[in-house]
Amino acid sequence: MGARSLATIHDSHYFHAANHSLVEMKYMSNIRSFALVLLTAVLVAQGASAQTPAKDPSVRLREVLPADVAQRVLARIANARARQLPAEALENRALKFAAKGVDPKAIERSVDEQAQRMESARSALVSGRGSKPAGDEIEAGAEAIRKGVDGPSVALLAKSAPRERSLAVPLFVIGSLTDRGLTAPQALQRVLDRLNARASDADLESLPGELPAQAIAGQANRPSDTGRDFGQSHKPTTTGRPATAGPPAGVPANGGAKSNPGQSHRPPSKK
Repeated sequence: MGARSLATIHDSHYFHAANHSLVEMKYMSNIRSFALVLLTAVLVAQGASAQTPAKDPSVRLREVLPADVAQRVLARIANARARQLPAEALENRALKFAAKGVDPKAIERSVDEQAQRMESARSALVSGRGSKPAGDEIEAGAEAIRKGVDGPSVALLAKSAPRERSLAVPLFVIGSLTDRGLTAPQALQRVLDRLNARASDADLESLPGELPAQAIAGQANRPSDTGRDFGQSHKPTTTGRPATAGPPAGVPANGGAKSNPGQSHRPPSKK
């Protein structure tokens, strides 16, 4: 084969190799362009979703409450947020009661009272533990106070519980135990005993279910309206007739037998 033929073959091979390389480069370039377009689309979608968050609770409150009530409720919530209280819990409380059809004035009063309980709970927790409590601990403390647990009991729990332990679940459990009929000191002691035994939160949460007998026995000493929600009556919880009342109307006290006042317990006459 001559030199010219070899040169021709060499040039042809080089041309095909170069052409193949150009095709690969073009293919890779298209791949990169497609990936770039896809990434841009994803980023744009994420940005759009970040710019359209869930509906602001304040907007929803203005929709479900009269304008004047909504303004005062939102001001109270803003004040709580400024004081580093769990304001979101107050928003949820107001929305929950509004969804239940509670009177707007009662909702306003409830938010105001719960915010005050949060203040009391935080003060008690700081007093007992000496450090800033978490939001869920403040919320749990406020609920415990709403159910009849006083500030000193909350402070005692904060002081006596292991320092590394969150107090949110213990406080919620104390409130649940008072719902079961235990007094606040009894509930506090039961929770403290479990905490000192290094019980888990799940173990603590099982405590109320272990006390059906105490619940029944303790109802007599429990205020009838403790821990009630809106929309429920504030009449005493005693049902039926009081123990000191006589028999139902129309039924003789002695079951229909003739009465003999003063004679039933007379000693037999001497003969």
